[in-house]
Amino acid sequence: MKKILLSTIVFTLCAHPADSLEEMFKEGVAHGDIRYYYIHTDKENAAKESSAHANSLGGTLSYTTAQYNGFKTGVTAMTTNGFLLPDSVDASIIGRDNGVRLENDPSGDVAQESFTVLGEAFIAYAYQDLDLQYGRKVLKTPLIDAKDVRMLPSAVQGAFGDYKASDTLKLGALYLTDFKQRTSSEFINIIEHALGAYTQAVTGHTKGDVVALDAQYQQEGLTASVYDYYAQDFLNSVYLEAGYKSTLNDEWSYGLSGQYIHQSSIGNAQNNLAQAVSVTGGEKIGSNALGANFVAGHGESNFGLALTKVLSDDAKHDSLVLAWDGTPLYTNMITSNDLFQSNYGKSLTADSVYIGGTRGIRLVYAQGYDFTGYTGFKSELSYLNAANSQFAHDQNDLNAVVSYAVGHFSLALKGIWVNNPVSQSATGSITQDDSLTQYRVIANYTF
Repeated sequence: MKKILLSTIVFTLCAHPADSLEEMFKEGVAHGDIRYYYIHTDKENAAKESSAHANSLGGTLSYTTAQYNGFKTGVTAMTTNGFLLPDSVDASIIGRDNGVRLENDPSGDVAQESFTVLGEAFIAYAYQDLDLQYGRKVLKTPLIDAKDVRMLPSAVQGAFGDYKASDTLKLGALYLTDFKQRTSSEFINIIEHALGAYTQAVTGHTKGDVVALDAQYQQEGLTASVYDYYAQDFLNSVYLEAGYKSTLNDEWSYGLSGQYIHQSSIGNAQNNLAQAVSVTGGEKIGSNALGANFVAGHGESNFGLALTKVLSDDAKHDSLVLAWDGTPLYTNMITSNDLFQSNYGKSLTADSVYIGGTRGIRLVYAQGYDFTGYTGFKSELSYLNAANSQFAHDQNDLNAVVSYAVGHFSLALKGIWVNNPVSQSATGSITQDDSLTQYRVIANYTF
């Protein structure tokens, strides 16, 4: 990929006069962020208690050239550097995915290693309403996401196209070959990352790719979107969403939206997963999820109510398959999905509201405080109840966030309390702990 990208850039640059190339780079823009992250996690179950924490300092540095004859190019370096690490390390802000992939240990020596990676490196071309891009990119879609609320964002490698068909309709196409999980220093084949050691057993191949198409519609408060993600001989995923936002008067606003997700194994995976000795214990993938969301705003106050349901099918692997940092359900909490499904080879596991048969209800209250004269302060309190006939007890989450922003600086304090957190293995077995408590401090400076 590096050779192809380099040769493409050289060809592009050499095709234009030197003085124009000089302006192309002179007018380029550098930007980035410096981030400090602290995380402390306590877990408790009948067998044992555990406690881990970590400090990390890092961020991103990007440079993008100005556009010349429709072309531009850019790069982004990403780094995370653990320090003052204890004996028991929470590596979810350092190199957890490296540890899982290289030594099957999410908190061992490899997982604790700091790293720097070229997370973005692309060449882009724009002509009228068409935008094309090739290379590495931070991508944000419902099922393949950056999850940049953590230390570093995830990124993908491939080709990207967007077309503005009209003022209300945009179309997109993606061809993705590699994925870099946010706690990984390497871009790994996107299908291998999802399935790990089971890639060939499931798909019949040692690697693969993802082709995605999407359409976005927006007009006068009404929005609608559809995505289709196709991974040959593995998985096809469809995501649908529609919403409407409006105001009642000068003080009140509201919004309604709905979502639907369908996933099914395809091609070789249909036959291979049906075998009793397969990673899913003989179950093909067949997942369906529905969601509804209502939000209301009054001044600096916002309220939300969300309901989701992942349908149950005892004959199928009915939990959502989220290999690439997508956490799309409206009831997603800070820890609803522990974000470990996106670790190397873990896509067929699940937790909380993403487990087949789970009904989730989420309540949110967010408040700004500019009206008090103390500008920049915000708070958010959210509660989740997740119920499933397979759970011994309902899972209940409480998340509290207090944040402050001024200029280019922001600070967030997060408290997370979960009773009866639930996880599910690839074969469908349920594990339920007693509690999870987590505290986070995130300081960020953008430039």
